[in-house]
Amino acid sequence: MNTTDEEQHHAIDSRAQDARLSHDLDVTIDQLEAAEPEAKLAHQQAVLAVVGQLLQTDGGIDVIFARAAAMDLAGLFVGSDWDAPEALRPQISGNTLLAEEPDLVALEVASLFRFLAVATGAMRHRNLHQDHARHFLTQVLALNVRDIFGQSDEATRALGARQEQKQAILRFISEHIGLTDVLGVLVTEIWRLLEQRSIQVGVVKDMIVQIAIALNENGTEPGSERLGAERLVSALFGPTVASLDDPGVDAYRERIAHFDEAALSREAMGFARAMHDTGLVSDYHVTFLLYVLDYSDRALVPETLGLGTTGLDCWRHYRRLIEDLIRAGVTLSTPQAIYGLTLMLERGVLHHAPMVPALERQLQQKVRGSARDRIRMGFGDLVSPETHVLAGVLQIIGQPLGVGQGANPTCQSARAISMWSQVEPDYLLHIIYQASEFDAILMHFEGTDINSAHLPVGLAGFGPIDADPVSVLLVAHLDKIYAKMGQLCIGREGDPHRWINPEFHGWWVSRDCAVAVDVATGKLSDYDNFLHRFFAAYHPHYNGDRPVSHPQPAGIAVTDPNQQFIGWHAIAILRVAEDQSGIMRVYFYNPNNDSGQDWGGGVVVSTSGNGERSGEGSLEFGHFLSRVYLFHDEPLRGSKAAQISSSAEIRDVKEQATQSWAADRL
Repeated sequence: MNTTDEEQHHAIDSRAQDARLSHDLDVTIDQLEAAEPEAKLAHQQAVLAVVGQLLQTDGGIDVIFARAAAMDLAGLFVGSDWDAPEALRPQISGNTLLAEEPDLVALEVASLFRFLAVATGAMRHRNLHQDHARHFLTQVLALNVRDIFGQSDEATRALGARQEQKQAILRFISEHIGLTDVLGVLVTEIWRLLEQRSIQVGVVKDMIVQIAIALNENGTEPGSERLGAERLVSALFGPTVASLDDPGVDAYRERIAHFDEAALSREAMGFARAMHDTGLVSDYHVTFLLYVLDYSDRALVPETLGLGTTGLDCWRHYRRLIEDLIRAGVTLSTPQAIYGLTLMLERGVLHHAPMVPALERQLQQKVRGSARDRIRMGFGDLVSPETHVLAGVLQIIGQPLGVGQGANPTCQSARAISMWSQVEPDYLLHIIYQASEFDAILMHFEGTDINSAHLPVGLAGFGPIDADPVSVLLVAHLDKIYAKMGQLCIGREGDPHRWINPEFHGWWVSRDCAVAVDVATGKLSDYDNFLHRFFAAYHPHYNGDRPVSHPQPAGIAVTDPNQQFIGWHAIAILRVAEDQSGIMRVYFYNPNNDSGQDWGGGVVVSTSGNGERSGEGSLEFGHFLSRVYLFHDEPLRGSKAAQISSSAEIRDVKEQATQSWAADRL
């Protein structure tokens, strides 16, 4: 049976299941309505059970919404707090949708859909006015705006299907009431995400489309919210004078064909300004760049990219290669490759001797075997897998801190790709070549060959598809190799990362490793010395003002806003420096697509406003250390740190740790 047949059979089975459950829901609603007061509870539970089953099906949400009024009239909420909708609080809905009890989730969904039915005029309610219902739902969406975006972190990944279900419900509501009333919240959230310059911007672009629709249909009051929204919309749909009316790429190409040099130069600067302002690339930018690539009177490519001194120097030295990269990697299906290319040139990495031949090899590289199928599955067939991979290469090398793991348990692999891009981009291109040509990666662990083709599937399965093209190509292989290295450490005393990280990442990872937790017992072990060692290794006031020369892998204990332990997570320490207020901060790379997280107890990761560069997260030094459980150190320094940091600083960090992730590890 081919894929099309399987999809058709799935669709038929899904419709049949929806029809059966729709009938069951109608029957249970009728029974609830006819039930005597003393029997209501049992029939309410029967209705909720069917609602819960419908939430697991493709079309179940539509079925539930269509019966929102009937469930209310039948008495589904009688005897519960939900029976007084005017008293419900929108702050509670988000957490209730994630409850472990299926009946509680089903009840909250039924309640929200009752609000939605009133808000859209599909039903009337004696205690719920249409305007109040709409305002309530707007507050729910605003309070849970990140779930509309689908951004993943450790906490949401741990929730799995419950989180996906919550996102589906919120998106259903947003589709029915629109996003105009939450425009301010959405615009603020989009700008916060864009400041981090993630490689994956598809969801953000989708949300900007919704904002454009909302502005077109309803508009907003003049002010900062509308200005911020219009900047976002114009960056995609009208970043220049000639594209301001969003004429379509074909019409736009005809327009610029009649422009003189001065007009083309103005367009080039407009595109560059919008791209550097937002990190987003318009389809018109792609059209313009490909046009001026062949403009003979003047080299307009540098203006179109908005190159600075370093980028211009690379352009002058490697113009032919850059033009080849544009022709092969920049298409309407891969517009963000322009931004990646620009930042790659600004990094000056082309002056690193192996990079030019490595990129020339990439231009000729074919993607073979199952790797080709994975790229097609993730990105479609509008352009070739080779084009997608090349575009991904430009973005990864240009935006090493924009690599994200998506909704996958692959933080180790995402961190490795980012660190290689930062330190050894030529090595990264080497393993991309291996994966493309042989559908395998060969690495070594203490002299032992490890070939990913000979290893069983790891945590990443056959690889993510909700990631950038390079990650889709590499992660499955890297995940298997990392797991194999762990197996080769079985029987050794201590945490295996001590040996794995330097072998996996590179020579620049310090060979000694400090671990706060005893591997055998899970309890804190010599924690005071651990804290002193971190101060001695990384705090400029205690290490002789020595900067971090290469990113260093570290492990953190991630906690939720209530300081409850979620799990271990891989990050990379990038630098330690004072911010503009004189506060010492640790700046780090987090493989999450969104580094801004609340870890509880006042430990809130900042992504802008405190000296962060694009893609960095930061915390005050003590706050960061309170969540660290593993870091690498220089072996020649010795494992016993001098008592150089103040006892008050150590005490504060220890208190924050033992009140959160280490509370039961004493």
